[in-house]
Amino acid sequence: MHKCGSLLIGTLLLVATLTACESSNTTSSTTNSSGANSTSTTSTGTGKSRLDIVKQRGQLICGVDGKIPGFSFVNESGEYSGLDVDICKAVAAAVLGDPNAVEYRNLDSTERFEALKAGEVDILSRNTTWTISRDTSVGLEFAPTTFYDGQGMMVGKDSGITKLEDLQGKAVCVEAGTTSELNLTDALRQRNVQSETVTFQQADPAYAAYAEGRCQGITSDRSQLVARRSTLPNPDEHILLDVTMSKEPLGPVTVNNDSAWFDVVKWTTYALIEAEELGVTQANIEQMKTNANPNIKRLLGTEGDLGKGLGLSNDFAANAIKAVGNYGEVYERNLGQGSQFKLPRGLNALWTTPGGLMYSPPFR
Repeated sequence: MHKCGSLLIGTLLLVATLTACESSNTTSSTTNSSGANSTSTTSTGTGKSRLDIVKQRGQLICGVDGKIPGFSFVNESGEYSGLDVDICKAVAAAVLGDPNAVEYRNLDSTERFEALKAGEVDILSRNTTWTISRDTSVGLEFAPTTFYDGQGMMVGKDSGITKLEDLQGKAVCVEAGTTSELNLTDALRQRNVQSETVTFQQADPAYAAYAEGRCQGITSDRSQLVARRSTLPNPDEHILLDVTMSKEPLGPVTVNNDSAWFDVVKWTTYALIEAEELGVTQANIEQMKTNANPNIKRLLGTEGDLGKGLGLSNDFAANAIKAVGNYGEVYERNLGQGSQFKLPRGLNALWTTPGGLMYSPPFR
């Protein structure tokens, strides 16, 4: 009888221990200000979604590059502009009602992911390529692609280099910790080209070295090469080779295991794409609020409660569009015909345009 009692007590203790361990590993659920439940496990261990943190802080902290014209660039007056910057503004407008409630932090390619995972920034909007390893083992969550790109190679116009094979025995500059570095290795290996790869932790020294002639080529996303070429002393002396080494889907990034915050960033981005498809612009948005189209009504929050499901006001999308315009306006202003680059939309056109990939799920 004594042995049975001891066995029973030991069993109960074991069950209690296992229950306690299980409880410590479950996610916490919080209720946001609009009544929607948000479940997350954060790196801080508080159980609070980043959405709640941003609301309480009253400011969005956005990790950007800060040195790529057209995407994120800070001028001498400290003003930020670019497609990636407009995504930050759109999220701030959707969550806080103020597109200027943003603190921008310039991050290089080697520190960006750790800054995001450590909670130093709320979101990365920094020409970051979506890959399986970053989505899984690195612990990131990729929102919709905002720019479909591919890796290119820039060389001097008078270098005689017309294809990757011409880089045999030459040096190529590349930024460390990027997919560009890995793709370059693959592309050269496939062609049996022996070339010296010169890596830099930051982009500025890489482009400076290329401009000084230390490297005969420099590689990155084609859009970045176009943007960076404009900052070189003599832009017309440099060309992009007619080669695309990879697929580079770029877009905003959040940390894993925070679905409430990820959903906000995801659907704010989709709202800009949906607005272009529906013809809602920064200029006509007030007029469009009275439009009879039910799709427009749901998007702008004049009908239904889609915003409430995200923990936001129902006019969250309207606030984002009013702040930066629809996706087409953002593109044209920063990279398209309204910019110095005049980049054609190509893959970044709406899905209703031949060859376009931009597509939003239904706002329903």
